[in-house]
Amino acid sequence: MNQTYDPMSLFWLFFIIASLQPIIRQKMIQAARQRMLASIEKKRNSRVIMLVHRQESMSFLGFPLVKYISMEDSEEILRALESTDEDKDIDLVLHTPGGLVLASLQIARAIKNRKGKVRVIVPHYAMSGGTLIALAADEIIMSKNAVLGPVDPQLGEYPAASLSRVIREKDINKVDDKTLILADVGEKALRQIREAVEELLSENYGEEKAKELAATLSQGTWTHDYAINADIAREIGIHVSTEIPVEFLQLMSLYPQPVKRQPSVEYLQSPGRQRHKADA
Repeated sequence: MNQTYDPMSLFWLFFIIASLQPIIRQKMIQAARQRMLASIEKKRNSRVIMLVHRQESMSFLGFPLVKYISMEDSEEILRALESTDEDKDIDLVLHTPGGLVLASLQIARAIKNRKGKVRVIVPHYAMSGGTLIALAADEIIMSKNAVLGPVDPQLGEYPAASLSRVIREKDINKVDDKTLILADVGEKALRQIREAVEELLSENYGEEKAKELAATLSQGTWTHDYAINADIAREIGIHVSTEIPVEFLQLMSLYPQPVKRQPSVEYLQSPGRQRHKADA
């Protein structure tokens, strides 16, 4: 008996299979990440937390969507830390262009206040807010080509340090009101971030060195995107190591450039200390 096949049925079958492939691939990558995270935690006897930001593309339209450290990231990392025993070492992997000062500072203060040792690991880059977080750690481990960045505050498109300098160097009567207001806010932001960096560094570096590093990193010494590699970091006095465990570089290969959005923060739940959710 001859059977006839409807071309439209074949088309829809092909369409369904093609639609499922990215989902299946993403699930496989996610499972591989979880296995590697578990392996690293067992080997290093630590809790591994990933903060990874990739530039993503919106479906269909293809517009770039740049991710950064957000309040959602801060909330997730604080929950991860709170669900981990205080004496447990933390390996925090940072791969980020930076983000909100409030969110970054919340994370930085949380890791600074831990009893257990906190190691920040930078496979490629941790700029701006990422550097602010790294400064709070007991140890910063970078790959040989990885970079940190200045933490000077930005007011929209303007560096706070440049706005402050304009007011000091120009006739104030020739400066418009908006610039005066921005400069006032900028000077407050410069003072606040300098004091925050001093606070984060004082325990590991001493008061005088903390003040020196805070001024260098936060007061507009360089442009905001200046790349501080391990050599420059050591030159200005930041303690960094380039002995990065190879498994962290391998782990980053499991964070490919995605097409659809994925969570920025990922970690394994601690046995016996599961995340609590509020009743709806």
